[in-house]
Amino acid sequence: MKILFRLCMLLLVVILGAYGYLHFAFSEPDRPVAELTERWAKPPSEFLNLSGMQVHFRDEGPKDDPVPIILVHGTSASLHTWDGWTEVLSKHHRVIRFDMQGFGLTGPHPQGKYRIEDYAETLVNLMDAMNIDTAIVAGNSLGGYVAWSTAVLYPERVSKLVLVDSSGYPFQSESIPLGFRISQSPVLKYLLGNIMPRSVVKSSLENVYGNPEKITEELVDRYFDLNIREGNRAALAKRFVETKAGQLANRVGELTQPTLIMWGEQDRLIPISVAQRFHREIANSEFVSFSDLGHVPHEEDPLVTAEAVEQFLHKD
Repeated sequence: MKILFRLCMLLLVVILGAYGYLHFAFSEPDRPVAELTERWAKPPSEFLNLSGMQVHFRDEGPKDDPVPIILVHGTSASLHTWDGWTEVLSKHHRVIRFDMQGFGLTGPHPQGKYRIEDYAETLVNLMDAMNIDTAIVAGNSLGGYVAWSTAVLYPERVSKLVLVDSSGYPFQSESIPLGFRISQSPVLKYLLGNIMPRSVVKSSLENVYGNPEKITEELVDRYFDLNIREGNRAALAKRFVETKAGQLANRVGELTQPTLIMWGEQDRLIPISVAQRFHREIANSEFVSFSDLGHVPHEEDPLVTAEAVEQFLHKD
């Protein structure tokens, strides 16, 4: 019994030592937004006071475009995920992108509102503040969920939809990014606290790219910095509780807007069967997939994917 007790105590000491080392070596405190703006809010970035938040946004391309394109990013991403698309699309279209509540430089919602209806309301409030009556709305993952939910709840505000590996239906993932798994687990979140190794960020990016060799150090820097923006980690955990796939899914069939459904065939987070279901249930939709791209095809290969969007927009 004494030997067993000593072994248990030794194991406990090892575990506590490892736990202490992780906190010492990899704990990352929240960073105030003021420390991040110099690098990540360069022109043409602006901030708009909206619902008690300073919403980070960019408005590019011809301002006289009567129906602008609004780009909505996914979970743990930011408006920067659309850099490639904006470079292409802004040549002929007004392109607006913003950091949603709980993400990027915008940061947490002051009342902690992270239901899908809250995200749709924020999008419409942004349009109102910018005097935009109707827009083409494109979104990736959670952003796709926000896009089509806005079209369901406020149909007169959305003229066309582009859904890029969109969430919204219940699904079974083949593989979930490590950062998401930690945020979705209250136990891990409590135990790990502010532990945030860059390796976790890089691993999560590798999980959503079809070709991980495309991941650069600057890309890891961006996701790392913006995810430790003050309040974002707590907001992410709450977003996973409040916004789940399946809410409003029974209303997808109400969508009448012309819709382009785009998917990376190497997406291991949201399977391509979800894309096929969107295509079946949205009557006025078309579907295109990319054999070598993953969950964020717009970021992984912006030129090829933006070309598909241009073709869709110019069909009228």
